[in-house]
Amino acid sequence: MSLKVINLGLPKSGTTTLARALRRAGMRVADHRVRKKQTDDETLQGASVAVLLYEGYFAGGDPAARLGDFDALTELSMLGAGRSLWPQMDFALIDRLRAHHPGVKFLGSRRDAFEMSQSMLAWSDLGVARLPNAAVPGLPKGYGETGKERMQWIEGHYAALAHWFRDDPYYLEYDVADPQAPVKIGAHIGRNLPWWGKANVNPLRHHKEGA
Repeated sequence: MSLKVINLGLPKSGTTTLARALRRAGMRVADHRVRKKQTDDETLQGASVAVLLYEGYFAGGDPAARLGDFDALTELSMLGAGRSLWPQMDFALIDRLRAHHPGVKFLGSRRDAFEMSQSMLAWSDLGVARLPNAAVPGLPKGYGETGKERMQWIEGHYAALAHWFRDDPYYLEYDVADPQAPVKIGAHIGRNLPWWGKANVNPLRHHKEGA
């Protein structure tokens, strides 16, 4: 099976919503890691998508060689357990994915930079500890604790994607808050999305907004 959709958006950009929407559209989706129920291969159960991609890449072949049962990858990065892996920022790896999966459609899920920054701050220890304490492309260790630094990093990532994929019909950047987002995504990937909503909402922020 060849990959059909790869999302290059950052964490907290609506990646879980995208994963659910694609699953409802009948696609097999790996989102951040491979869940136990998704495979009988015990070596893949619980494995990070980022780790699997880099294993394939540095083996000299298809970065997604071990992800052949999936149609779509919606969250690529890993930040934890002493590892900081960001395939969505590695254009050499992305180029190999394109070579091995001709016709794959790329997405760039995003939100307002301030909203995304705040969501990162409120989600577990992502904004207060994991980002500032890790070496992340565009966000060296020691940076990322302030909203200004996170926002600059966020904007820089999407500017890099826009530059790399300029005028490329195989790439679509979309704002998760855009009411037309599911229509645009469906047209881009050639598949209608029967569901679109909010998934993996931060419990604290959700409570405050609903109060």
